[in-house]
Amino acid sequence: MPLRLRIAIIAKDREFSSQIGVWLQGKGLQAIPFHELDSILGFFYSDPPDIVIVDLHPGDRETQEFIQYLKTDSYFSMLPAIGIFKEDTAEAFDWQGYPLDDFITKPVNYAELFSRIHLSLQRIQRVLDNNPLTRLPGNTSIQNAIEKTLGEDMAVCYIDINNFKPYNDTYGFSRGDEVIRMVARIMANAVREAGPGGFSGHVGGDDFVFIVPLEKAEAVCKTIIDHFKVIVSDLFGEEEKEKGYYCAKDRQGNEQEIPLLGIALAIVPMNAPKMTHCGIVSEVAAELKKLAKKSGKSCYVIDRRAT
Repeated sequence: MPLRLRIAIIAKDREFSSQIGVWLQGKGLQAIPFHELDSILGFFYSDPPDIVIVDLHPGDRETQEFIQYLKTDSYFSMLPAIGIFKEDTAEAFDWQGYPLDDFITKPVNYAELFSRIHLSLQRIQRVLDNNPLTRLPGNTSIQNAIEKTLGEDMAVCYIDINNFKPYNDTYGFSRGDEVIRMVARIMANAVREAGPGGFSGHVGGDDFVFIVPLEKAEAVCKTIIDHFKVIVSDLFGEEEKEKGYYCAKDRQGNEQEIPLLGIALAIVPMNAPKMTHCGIVSEVAAELKKLAKKSGKSCYVIDRRAT
């Protein structure tokens, strides 16, 4: 197991979380305690943990609803969650309402807890099609999500980062990866804020997909573009921003003027009669993205053709 895995401990009992935290840190893991549920999600979205340990008590509806929300969120649906509870309270829980990946009973056998953490991570990695960089659902989940929206009043939206390859080549993979992670967070947050029924996925590289109700699609795209512009402002110096480009050499050693990063978004309404297959959705999206890229700036294009 890799060292310094980040373990979030959700427990209203501070003494209990402290005991687990001390033991985990002794094993080379990073333990992060949370005692107030309303402070967790903001932290998770900005710096997500690798696994969650939850202290469970019968009748604690607040904690149960938090677990349900966490496991139905696109960004955290595959985050391993281990419940801890007193053995004599097991029958007091309605386990259909607790989407956990594993559990352990009190008093805690710490060697067993360590093994269950290890096994939970291995199990998730085996079934995970989520992108390892952004942790968003990958192609299998994306296709399944698109298929569910065929003929519905939903929009499948694609995102492509403009001029990403030269940026990655010039500034390095580390900064390129950070741009991809930031776009993923912006998209996931915008979709989440749009309300229930949304989906966020990462096709790979600098390509993303999200699904929202059709009437909210344009507003979500505008939010993503606005937030992306803030990111771009932090990535380049004042001179580069004023010029609108930066200078870099191509593979032949020739200096070129590279436009700053932008994003192209394609909105594909799923209620059109022609939307009968995922392949058609991808074809239409490719056409729309080409149009959006031609503008030379961050923008979205929606397919308004009725057939």
